[in-house]
Amino acid sequence: MKGIILAAGKGTRLYPMTKPVCKPLLPVYDKPLIYYPLAVLLQANIRDIMVIIPPEEEETFAKLLGDGSAFGVHIEYAVQYVPRGIADAFLVAEEFIGDDSVCLVLGDNIFYDESREYRFIADAKKNSGATVFGYYVDDPRAFGVVEFDEDGKAISIEEKPRFPKSNYIVPGLYFYDNQVIEIAKNLKPSARGEYEITDVNLEYLRRGQLNVVPLERSFVWMDAGTADSLLLAANCIAEVQHRTGRYIACLEEIALQRGLLTQEQVHAAGDKISQTLYGQYLQCME
Repeated sequence: MKGIILAAGKGTRLYPMTKPVCKPLLPVYDKPLIYYPLAVLLQANIRDIMVIIPPEEEETFAKLLGDGSAFGVHIEYAVQYVPRGIADAFLVAEEFIGDDSVCLVLGDNIFYDESREYRFIADAKKNSGATVFGYYVDDPRAFGVVEFDEDGKAISIEEKPRFPKSNYIVPGLYFYDNQVIEIAKNLKPSARGEYEITDVNLEYLRRGQLNVVPLERSFVWMDAGTADSLLLAANCIAEVQHRTGRYIACLEEIALQRGLLTQEQVHAAGDKISQTLYGQYLQCME
């Protein structure tokens, strides 16, 4: 399975913060925002990753993430020259995906499972067709909303409905088989001129191949797309790390747990930034 992080948005809702810097590079407490979706792919044992970025940002992203070897994975970059919607990621990354299945995660989404087991990811990788997730929110009108029947089976998905049929929205983490490339190629732009990910999910639903997995209420999802949500995310992460003593989205730690890095490599990474708490955390890792 290949992994894609869509990190090409202009971040206009965060202006003026994002005028000089790409949104996924903004700090969320003690790490760049892009660390959080990248952590999800590492948790899924996905080692071949493409980051889709805006024009003229290749050097900046490469300086932060390099070729991925610092985290035991392979990372390459592709430019989305025109922002044409989430589903356009599959067209940009068509050659990269090849004949594989793919996991797409949005570059401004943060996922956190306090149990740190992320069983739902392992289950999603086993399914054929498409697997997306349902997350309960109080006001779902700004999202893609999924409706379930009495047996818990998804029967509709509606993008930004005025009158939502449920409180479950689809967050920015999607697992697809290789059909997604053909589906994306046959999409028509929406009224706002974008290739909508909801239309991809609806096509899988039409084919009877869409799995929607409701996430436990203890699971945390955050969309860090506004100043308020960015601050909320930073405060939440700080609180959890201070309370538990364990870091969220520490890529080196996940890589060590997955056998992608050795303890010596992680300690060496910590030595390079030993003046920071993050570096000291790496130095103490067993």
